[in-house]
Amino acid sequence: MSFFAILFALLIEQARPLARRNPIHAGLRSWALWVSRNFDAGKPHHGWIAWGLAVLAPSVLALAIHGLLFWGLGWPFAMLWSVAVLYVTLGFRQFSHHFTGIRDALEEGDEDVARERLADWQQVEVGALPRSEIVRHVIEYSVLSSHRHVFGVLAWFSVLAAVGLGPTGAVLYRLAEFVARYWAGKPRAGVQPVSDALRSASARAWQKMDWLPARLTALSFAVVGSFEEAIDGWRFHAQRFPNDNDGVLLAATAGAINVRLGGEALKARPELPLLQQGLEIDADIGDSGATPGRDPEVGHLRSVVGLVWRSVVVWMLLLALLTLARLLG
Repeated sequence: MSFFAILFALLIEQARPLARRNPIHAGLRSWALWVSRNFDAGKPHHGWIAWGLAVLAPSVLALAIHGLLFWGLGWPFAMLWSVAVLYVTLGFRQFSHHFTGIRDALEEGDEDVARERLADWQQVEVGALPRSEIVRHVIEYSVLSSHRHVFGVLAWFSVLAAVGLGPTGAVLYRLAEFVARYWAGKPRAGVQPVSDALRSASARAWQKMDWLPARLTALSFAVVGSFEEAIDGWRFHAQRFPNDNDGVLLAATAGAINVRLGGEALKARPELPLLQQGLEIDADIGDSGATPGRDPEVGHLRSVVGLVWRSVVVWMLLLALLTLARLLG
C-alpha cells in the first residue's frame, strides 16, 4: 500500500513539518561521525566498508522492523511504520520555508533580506548578488532539494516497496545522499578528517543511486512543463553542469519553464563548516555554463512551484493506478 503510505506522510508533513533542529537529524550526524571515526582507515576497501555500515545497516534495520510488524501484527502496522519513515525522509517542508521566505522578500522588493535568507539556507557568501542571480540560485537549489527530498525518495521507496521491502528504499536513498554530502564537508576543529577513500566511495555510490531517479524527475518535469524544450535541454545542455545527474535535472527544468540556469556558483562560508548543518542543506552545485532561456525573474519561482506540484500529482496518480491494478488483479 505504498500509495496510501506516501499520501498520509505528505499530508502529515504539510500539517506538522519536522523541526529543523530535531533528534533524528542530530542522531544521523552522530552516526555518520561515529562510523567514519571507527571504520575509516584510509584504504579504498575501508571506505566501502564504512559506507556500507552507515547506509546499509539502518536500511536493513528498517526492513527488519517492517517484516516483524507485517508478519507479527499485520499490514496496517507495517504501513504505519512506512508512514513514519516517509515522514522523516520525505517532504517539502524540510526546505520550503527557505524558498518561501526568499520569494516573499523578492516580491516585496527587499533584496537585502532575500540575500540574507539565501546565505542562511545554503551557508554561502552572496555579496551584492543581483536580483536575477538570486532568483537563479533559488530555482536551482529548490529544484535539487525537491528532487532529493521528494521525487528521489518516491522513486526508491516505490520500487522497493513493490517487491515487499517496505520503506527500505526511502532510508537507503536519503542516507546515501546525506553521508555523501556530510563526509564531503569541511570538518570541525578537533574532529578526525574524512579520508579521500571514504569521500570517493560515498560520492560514487550516491552518483549511481541517483542516476535513475534524477532522470525520472527530469522526465516528469518535461511531461508537466514544456516537453519539447525540456527534452532538448536534457539532450544538449545537461553537460554544461559539473554533476551529471544534477545537470540532467537542471537542464530539463530550464527547458520546461524557459529560464536560464547555470553560471557561477556561490562559495561556502569558511567559518561555517557543512558538518554543523542539518539534512536540509544542499551540496554546492558548482560553476557551470548557462542554458538558453529568459533571464530569471520572480515569476519563474511560481512556475517552479507549479512544475513541482504538477509532477507530484502525476506521480501520485501513477501510483494510485498501479495500486488499483494490483488490488483488482
